[in-house]
Amino acid sequence: MRSRFGPRIAVTDPDDIAPWLTDWRGRYHGRAPAILAPASTGEVQAIVAAARHGGVALVPQGGNTSMVGGATPPADGSALILSLRRMNRVRAIDPVANLAVADAGVILADLHAAADAVGRRFPLTLGARGSATIGGLASTNAGGTQVLRWGTMRGLVAGVEAVLPDGSLHDGLVALKKDNRGYDLNQLLIGAEGTLGVITAATLRLAPAIAARAVAWAGVASPHAALRLLRLIEADSDAIESFEILPDETLALVLGHIPDTRAPLTGPHAWHVLIEAVAGDFDREPPAMLLERLLARALAEGVIEDATLAASEAQAEAFWRIRHSISESARAQGPQTQHDISVPVDRMPDFLTLDARAIEAALPGTSASGFGHLGDGNVHFHVRAPADSDPARWYAEQAPLVTRVVHDHVVVAGGSISAEHGIGQMKLAELERLGPPARLAALRAIKAAFDPANLFNPGKLVRPEPVTDLCGNG
Repeated sequence: MRSRFGPRIAVTDPDDIAPWLTDWRGRYHGRAPAILAPASTGEVQAIVAAARHGGVALVPQGGNTSMVGGATPPADGSALILSLRRMNRVRAIDPVANLAVADAGVILADLHAAADAVGRRFPLTLGARGSATIGGLASTNAGGTQVLRWGTMRGLVAGVEAVLPDGSLHDGLVALKKDNRGYDLNQLLIGAEGTLGVITAATLRLAPAIAARAVAWAGVASPHAALRLLRLIEADSDAIESFEILPDETLALVLGHIPDTRAPLTGPHAWHVLIEAVAGDFDREPPAMLLERLLARALAEGVIEDATLAASEAQAEAFWRIRHSISESARAQGPQTQHDISVPVDRMPDFLTLDARAIEAALPGTSASGFGHLGDGNVHFHVRAPADSDPARWYAEQAPLVTRVVHDHVVVAGGSISAEHGIGQMKLAELERLGPPARLAALRAIKAAFDPANLFNPGKLVRPEPVTDLCGNG
């Protein structure tokens, strides 16, 4: 690759490679003799073709913000990292068609800025927006805090360009509203975690820039009251983009560990709700008036205990900083398992209360709590180790049991063991244990059809089974 494309395409200095060998949480550690860093789709094709010829596995990587070890290379050093970070160009923005075409390595925050410059926005955001890349977000079908109104990446991606394991190019960037030519390769690649192809660019749906927004913080007695508030607001307006819930203990954790944060409300409340409403034009009811009206009604009906509207953009961002700092503050609390799960929205209040207490009872000494996106049923569920636990020993001996107990409750609730972070390597065994047989068989068949040599992100999402003939012979 160096002889064809110059020295920048390959990084072999161990010090330069080291930061990219560990996942964001520091739970998984791999080895790789080199990072290949193409600057164009053509260079990706050349790398894939050479890797296929040499039988070399590739681990696609964007911002390396995976929460499930999905971008960490194998520990045996048998794979090369394929970094898309040099492919960081916003190729085009069409504010009339509300579409943008971005390279896989474009950082989410940079896409936000580019869209804002033409009076548009890309309506997906998350805590890692300063490092997460478009390719990684599409490959994991990322969610974020605006799924309630706009959906996940699967709904926001209108087209995909990707290099397939045989080195061929899937050019699906044209945003067709109708296309009935069989299987939708774009949708297969979204959420495939780099196991079926390397996404090199995506066509993304934009929305009008926000003309006005309002952010509110409410105190409620229970998640059930929070759900009643959500239903009350939804019955009146479609302007709500975010509806987040967190228990008081989680708020206290953020206030105790994140500098310059303060409680939005003065009195104690068992649970808290963060709400954002927006308007794309000035012809609609201003979001601040909407939230003030609906929260006043909720207060009068006893649905909420107290509420406040952010008086400025700075205060609105301060409210959101609390929400985005939860994962960071949780690290200071000691060893714990963190589960990204989903349940039906109407089932989420019970999971946050009844299931949490049942899980604690099944795991003596632990404490369990959840927070997340009440509007779409996504629970970030944490189970903390007993006091004075040795972290290394607890993670090795107890964490797998904790995860099994939590996931068993999720399945009973009719939910999913992965809401928005993907499967990666962290949840691979659990997917095999709990996944419906027909679904697992289909995943393996698709993987085998696209990547029979298992060279694309091996050990993530799905493990191929040995190929057998019709008589069952290997």
